[in-house]
Amino acid sequence: MTSIRASRANGIGRIALATPGRGNAIDRAMADALFEALTALERDPQVRLIAIEADGDDFSTGVDVLLLTAQAEGSPDAAREESEALGRVILALRALMKPVVAVVRGRAVGTGAALATACDVVLAHEAAEFGFPEVRHGAVAALAMPVLRRSVGEKSAAELLLSGRVLSAEEAERVGLVSRVVPAATFEEEVEGALLGIARSSATALALSKWLLYKLDTLSLEDGVAAGVVTTVEARGTDDFRAGVQRLLDEAGG
Repeated sequence: MTSIRASRANGIGRIALATPGRGNAIDRAMADALFEALTALERDPQVRLIAIEADGDDFSTGVDVLLLTAQAEGSPDAAREESEALGRVILALRALMKPVVAVVRGRAVGTGAALATACDVVLAHEAAEFGFPEVRHGAVAALAMPVLRRSVGEKSAAELLLSGRVLSAEEAERVGLVSRVVPAATFEEEVEGALLGIARSSATALALSKWLLYKLDTLSLEDGVAAGVVTTVEARGTDDFRAGVQRLLDEAGG
């Protein structure tokens, strides 16, 4: 059974989680498939943006209960291999030079929420839900912590991780877990418009913007400003920048 589907059109590479009968639960096979698809789309010169979506009612309900049962009764090696596979995906999402957008309907909980949070942008259906309920089941949302803490801050992350409660899309947006909540009535139209809007931007400008955004995590204010100067100079030396300036001149002259 294929756990994901990948496609390309209009500068957008799409990855769909494709096991709705299992709530798009993320196991090692799906994590490996996600990593391979992300790597392939990163290498495709026609793709400027990657969107991660899902079949069925839910984005991802986390980890399959049968898998958790097997891990509880099995050796630590199996759990380590599963965790390393998901960890590789989370690191890849941040390391890719192309922006990645999570398009979330229904529930994104557990590893599903970790996957969405690791993406650069999260567009959520107004009825979507997000949560990290691992603590309620004797587990720890350990792989989600690094990206969650960066997204919502220490206090909000602690409350979400320690309570395990599920957030509405509106509350998830308020704490910084979601970029934008999209109304149900216009969901398809608005999401497509947002994806195409990003995909129309300069590939080099998108890559440099994403690189600097996350590089700032490791820099002081002074070093961050210095990196900004270097990035500005690099961006203004590209063909994309020169073409953008020419478009502005043409528009002004018109």
